[in-house]
Amino acid sequence: MTACVANIRSSSRTTFLSVVAGSLFLALMSQLSLYLWFTPVPLSMQTLAVLMLGAVLGPKRGSLAVIAYLTEASLGLPFFAGGAAGLATLLGPKGGYLLGFILSAFLVGFLLEGKKGYLRTLAALSVGTLVILASGALWLSFYVGGHNALAMGVYPFLVGDLLKVGAAAALLRP
Repeated sequence: MTACVANIRSSSRTTFLSVVAGSLFLALMSQLSLYLWFTPVPLSMQTLAVLMLGAVLGPKRGSLAVIAYLTEASLGLPFFAGGAAGLATLLGPKGGYLLGFILSAFLVGFLLEGKKGYLRTLAALSVGTLVILASGALWLSFYVGGHNALAMGVYPFLVGDLLKVGAAAALLRP
C-alpha cells in the first residue's frame, strides 16, 4: 500500500514538473518572435514549441503545459509573444492561434502515442500545424473578415510552419 501511494506521489510530481517545464519552454520560445506590418499575428517559435510539447510529453501533459502557459500569461506574466500578457491578448486577434495550441498539442501527442516513425511524426506535426492555422484564421476572421484572415493569418506562415514541422520531425527522429 505504501509503495502504491509513493508511486502515485512520484507520478504526480513528475507530471507537475513536466507541465511547468513545458509551459516555461513555451514561454521562452514565444519570445523568439517577429511582428510584421501587415498582420496582427507575429511570426514566432511558439508553434514549434507546441508541436514538441505534444510529441514529447504526450496528449495529456502536452496540452496541460499549453493550458498552464495560457493561464500564466493571461494572469499577467509576460509570456505571450513579444512579452505581451493579459486576458485581452488571449481574447484579441491572436486568440484563435493561442487556444488552438491546446488542441494541437493534444492531437500531436495522441497521434504519436506509442507509435513513432518519421512519416508518422511528419503527419502528426502537420495535423497539429493545420489545427493551429485553422483555429487562428477562423478567430481572426471575426476581426478582419474571411479573405483577410487567410492573407494575414495563414499565407504568411506557411513556409515557416513547413520549416518548423521539418525541424521538429528531425529533432524527434529516433
